[in-house]
Amino acid sequence: MSDEEIAKMAYDAVMKFDVKGCKSASQKAIDEGADLVYIINNGFTKAIQEVGDLFEQKKLFLPHIMAAAGAMTAGVDILTPEIEKAGGSASGTKGTVVICSIEGDIHSIGKDICAIMLKVQGFDVQNLGRDVPIDEIVESCKKYKPKIVGTSALMTSTMVGQKTFEEKLRAAGIRDDLLTNVGGAPVTQQWADEIGADLYTENATDCAAKLLAAVE
Repeated sequence: MSDEEIAKMAYDAVMKFDVKGCKSASQKAIDEGADLVYIINNGFTKAIQEVGDLFEQKKLFLPHIMAAAGAMTAGVDILTPEIEKAGGSASGTKGTVVICSIEGDIHSIGKDICAIMLKVQGFDVQNLGRDVPIDEIVESCKKYKPKIVGTSALMTSTMVGQKTFEEKLRAAGIRDDLLTNVGGAPVTQQWADEIGADLYTENATDCAAKLLAAVE
């Protein structure tokens, strides 16, 4: 099968919430020697973004989002070790990135895709998870000494945490030691500028490209 056909297989499986189908697509990609990053971008990621769009249009609901995310994760979990293995010694050479969903925000799909894409680009990614207390993020920055820390906010009510985080980094005396990246559906470049964040990224592909450019 071609890369395009396998990506379509992955896309269709996510759209059908088909865990077995996602696993089969990933295994097929490995067996066929496909471009695994292409499969993630044009299969799994494309589908989950489509699911998100349908959710925003109220054509799908939270259980559908969870089912699609579960299926996608099952497929991506098979591909990730293979991608990291293929990266060999390049893995982690670009520096450390701390990434999480900000306190109060339980969304993690987009953030997790960003984490995968950053690993592919050679970053050592410390994915703290979702609904991470701001003080905990600050402590993680002290511990891991990242080049970049990224926070995701999917709700306007949690966006304010990104501003608080900027303030707490300054209070801790480590703001100048790293770059901050903000993302999430309601987040904009204007918001990033307003709170003093270094970078705004719109999606996983944009995140990987901008963070890579920032360290090169």
